[in-house]
Amino acid sequence: MAAPRHPALYQINTRVHLTARSRALGRAATLDDIEDADLDRLAALGFDWIWWLSVWQTGTAAQRVSRADPVWRRAFEQTLLDLRDEDIGGSGFAISGYTVHAVLGGDDALARLRERMRQRGLKLMLDFVPNHVAPDHVWVDLHPEFFVKGSEDDLARAPQNWCRVETAAGPRILAHGRDPTFDGWPDTLQLNFGKAVLQQAMIGELQRIAGQCDGLRCDMAMLVLPEVFQRTWGLRSEPFWPKAIAAVRHHHPGFEFMAEVYWDMEAVLLQQGFDHAYDKRLVDLLRGAQAPAVREHLGAAQDEQTRSVRFLENHDEPRAATSFAPDKHAAAALLCFGNPGLRLFHQGQLVGHRTHISPHLVRGPVEMVDERIAGFYEQLLAALRRPALRDGTWSKIECVEAWGGNPSTDQFIAWCWHRAGQPWLCAAVNFAPQPGQCYLRLPDTDLAGHTQRFADLLGPAIYERPGDDLMARGLYLDLPAWGLHLFEVTPVIN
Repeated sequence: MAAPRHPALYQINTRVHLTARSRALGRAATLDDIEDADLDRLAALGFDWIWWLSVWQTGTAAQRVSRADPVWRRAFEQTLLDLRDEDIGGSGFAISGYTVHAVLGGDDALARLRERMRQRGLKLMLDFVPNHVAPDHVWVDLHPEFFVKGSEDDLARAPQNWCRVETAAGPRILAHGRDPTFDGWPDTLQLNFGKAVLQQAMIGELQRIAGQCDGLRCDMAMLVLPEVFQRTWGLRSEPFWPKAIAAVRHHHPGFEFMAEVYWDMEAVLLQQGFDHAYDKRLVDLLRGAQAPAVREHLGAAQDEQTRSVRFLENHDEPRAATSFAPDKHAAAALLCFGNPGLRLFHQGQLVGHRTHISPHLVRGPVEMVDERIAGFYEQLLAALRRPALRDGTWSKIECVEAWGGNPSTDQFIAWCWHRAGQPWLCAAVNFAPQPGQCYLRLPDTDLAGHTQRFADLLGPAIYERPGDDLMARGLYLDLPAWGLHLFEVTPVIN
């Protein structure tokens, strides 16, 4: 079966999930202990991808930093009131080797999990961290030339960005991994993309990893772009992603790459071969309730929209249930996931969990289900399984004044989906903290002469409207603050 144009992805914190499973089993759980029933449930909900976060080998060096850093530890204590050292596994992004962590069952257990997922039509996504590695990565001894080297002056001037490392060839001053806007991550070492041998080694890692999964989410993918790398380190480098992606696809033609990217550099990464790129701008606009800006953003070029990764939360972002009040949460979710793109949902999001869990932790708190949020997501996921929303054609709907001088029209965002042989869908959101009214100028879908039935897939509303009136004036809406509809539109058969 062909992959949908607008797939759905579910992100799971592997270590947190298996810690909970271990408690249930009374022993240490591995990837083999992930239940078939969980995979069945995710497939039935309409997910195409499962992103298992933090499966790679991490070492004791990064773990010691995570446990000792006072700022990080205070944050961990806010997550887990009964925090213990064993809850701090070290960042899943301080990778000491691209083999599946031994405590998770190793590479063989991942292969078995992937096969169980494949039997259910689920694809496997994993992480790739191009910018840095853990301090105890084997390359520190074998290939110290792979790292950004510094001087005593660098260490004295910016000790937060440099460290002294003991290697097989003696002590060296190496850089912590970082981006140009923040201090270094003290549990990492920065790779030098100005070195052709390092780039080739990273391509080799990618080619090997690509045999173990169906796609990769590439952490902070823009940091290794030549212009960003030079701005950060003052070192010149050649483009990495075009040749790396081409090398992987030479042997794995269907392999997919998803870029974590910020700073309005999404188009750059897409042009370099990524299939999908994070849409951080959308979630920021939704948090700010900027309806005109959201409308403009969603009206951009369709190819870029289709390749955008839509999310309200992930392991780096605040929980959606804390960022949005319930009514606004529902409106933001429809705007985010009801439009084109890859739809990314985070573990716990569907039931309204509110506690952000750091990727350094291997345990999370027990949280209650928010029945209101869970009920909404159940309806939304059912709607997203419809062929029109997975493979249909998207177009915007013009919103016009309900009467002269009514400014609330500008609060509305509306669009529709069409797919041959399927009922068409009409969505509208009053994305504002006050009521609003407007008319929707519906697309020409042979409305004239036929009464049309509008049945809301996310609520109880059902309306019947004469087609001639819809063609002449449009569909009138009067919605409360954060009000929304996702209508299935069908002709009334007399």
